[in-house]
This record gives sequence, structure tokens and C-alpha cells, in this order.
Amino acid sequence: MLFLGVAAAVTGVAYQRMQTRRCLGFYGPDVARLVASAPRVELVAVVPGAGAGRLTAVTVRDVSTAKGLVHLRRGLVEDANFDWRASTAAEPLPPGAWDVALVFSDPGKPQARATLVVDLDAAGGSLAVVGRPGRVGLGRIGRGLAKWVAGP
Repeated sequence: MLFLGVAAAVTGVAYQRMQTRRCLGFYGPDVARLVASAPRVELVAVVPGAGAGRLTAVTVRDVSTAKGLVHLRRGLVEDANFDWRASTAAEPLPPGAWDVALVFSDPGKPQARATLVVDLDAAGGSLAVVGRPGRVGLGRIGRGLAKWVAGP
């Protein structure tokens, strides 16, 4: 019985790792951890700011207890939800393309902060991590994310 329990646990961990390995590589371990479990999450509407590549926050909304956040967090770290063929390390989108940012933070740890910027373009959309190279296509998560951002 003990062997079966250990085998099931190892299989579960291996399966979970296979489902999230590309996201882990894209986000990095610290950002992935914050996306999955940061106590504070803010939804920020953004517009182009002063200076090249800058964004300015228009509105900031605390969504830490918002309905569906648990599912969104899970979706943001699963490889199958993204279009990896549309990912690119080059060709950054112009600042006007980004619609919202999701800021994941831990108030108890000021350095623990990750910002994802999202282009909700209906034709595909993209997601990028501020401070990390590249972006990924939204794929399956795109429509649900746009609906969640729009709110009830």
C-alpha cells in the first residue's frame, strides 16, 4: 500500500510538472509562484505613458477576493491555455496595444511583486511579464480572461 501511495504521488507531481513547464520557463519560478499564490492581486487599466515603452495606470482595482480568481490563477500557469506558437522574444508590442495589467504582490514582502501586461485583442492577444523578455499568445485563456476583466 505504501508503495502505491508513493507511486501515485510521484506520478501526480510529474504530471503537474509536465502541464506547467513552459509557463515556468516563461515566467520564471518567482513570478509563477506569485501568480499562483500572492495574497494581493490588482487589476490595472493601462494606457501609453510618457516615454518609450512606458505605461500609465488609469484605474487600479483590488481583485484579491474576486469571483473566479482561483480559476484565473490556475489558468495562467497551465501550458495548454496559451498559444506558444505565437510567443516571441523579439517584436515587443507598442505600449498602446496593452489593455490591462495584473499585479501580483505580497504586502509582507515588498520585493515580492510581479506584473503581467495583457493585450486582449480578439484576434489573438498576448501576455508579457514586465521585466522579462518575450510574450506569449493568449490562446484558450483569451476569451475567459477578457470576460473576467470586464467583470459582471
